[in-house]
Amino acid sequence: MILERRAALLVAMALAATAAGCSKPPPPKVDAKKEQAEALERARHDAFGTQVQALDKAKALSNDINEKAAHRADDADAK
Repeated sequence: MILERRAALLVAMALAATAAGCSKPPPPKVDAKKEQAEALERARHDAFGTQVQALDKAKALSNDINEKAAHRADDADAK
């Protein structure tokens, strides 16, 4: 009787280990960064195109201002 319980326990553990190994999700077929870039490009030409373009311009302006401020700070430190 004890041997039967141990055998049943071993079988249950083996089944659990097998099931745990099979539960891995498959790897994604699409690169997330590539998909995000493609979605942003589609959004530029869809209904939200003006908002996305305005956001792009705001980011470019922000980068330009930061670059000029850093240049001015460097010039001020040099004097």
